[in-house]
Amino acid sequence: MTTVDPEFARAEAREARRAKLFTRINSADKWFQVLGLAWITPMLKAAAGDNPKVQAKEVWRLLGVPLLAIAIFLMLWGTLAPKVQTSLGAVPGPAQVWTEAVGLHEAAVQTAADKAEFEARVDARNQRFIENGQPERVKDIPYTGAPSYYAQIWTSIKTVFFGFLIASAVAIPLGILAGLSLTANAALNPIIQIFKPVSPLAWLPIVTMVVSAVYTTNDGLFAKSFLVSAITVTLCSLWPTLINTALGVASIDKDLISVSKVLKMGTWSKITKLVLPSALPLIFTGLRLSLGVGWMVLIAAEMLAQNPGLGKFVWDEFQNGSSSSLSRIMVAVFTIGIIGFLLDRVMYALQSLFTFSNQR
Repeated sequence: MTTVDPEFARAEAREARRAKLFTRINSADKWFQVLGLAWITPMLKAAAGDNPKVQAKEVWRLLGVPLLAIAIFLMLWGTLAPKVQTSLGAVPGPAQVWTEAVGLHEAAVQTAADKAEFEARVDARNQRFIENGQPERVKDIPYTGAPSYYAQIWTSIKTVFFGFLIASAVAIPLGILAGLSLTANAALNPIIQIFKPVSPLAWLPIVTMVVSAVYTTNDGLFAKSFLVSAITVTLCSLWPTLINTALGVASIDKDLISVSKVLKMGTWSKITKLVLPSALPLIFTGLRLSLGVGWMVLIAAEMLAQNPGLGKFVWDEFQNGSSSSLSRIMVAVFTIGIIGFLLDRVMYALQSLFTFSNQR
């Protein structure tokens, strides 16, 4: 009869628990990558006892170096900015920009409170008319105050997603068609090559005239400025998705195509069960690029179309010319950059859910 050493059994149990812990850490690492928090993984591994010296180097590379670069950037910005004089005064440094960011937040909170108070008064007024038997005098009076900074951010996000979804609905089917058919690819290629480089500033006057001619109502579901900005986003952002979808479909293994013919799969079955799953990584790459392009295009479109989003905010501050305008524009610049990063992370999270791609 073999006797099991209790110390050996305990050591084996510890190793099993340690292996299970590292499996969980590696599983969580995928989502840390999605969220831009990859530096958490080596910290967890170091805490679990996996070569703390090596993991410390990883933490330095993933967290320390970026923080150091940001600190150097802020130091150079704070040192050099006061030396650059403009018609509105010196370029604001980090402290002034932060002060304006806090001010915009406080103003947004106050605007939200004012709007809620106004709506409460309107509701009370309408309720009095109903109680007095005068329902014909009940009116839905909209709040006419200036939108808050957060409301302008939300307007920009809604606009870019509206244009992006239209672009995706057009680009993905056309990309599949171009990837499956050499004839369709030959027909679409010159159109793509001609219109892909066109600036949003060139599209904007055309879109404005077309929307004004077609969308004649003033009380429709969408404002004209919203449609002009969204359609401009659509025209400029559909090309990356179209090109990457066509490339992904065209690069499917020919053996799979042969198998689909042997199985006598219909066109719809071939697309849904064979083409799309194989092409998804490149399709998502195109979608991420399209959303990034759309977000950049949107700001310029909102400036000229006067859609009440971040682009209009920047333009109004530029026209305002007050002593705080430059600081507010810088707040908007950082806001645009941070939201652009978050939008990309959202698309990468969706890509991680639906594909096995390891792209970053």
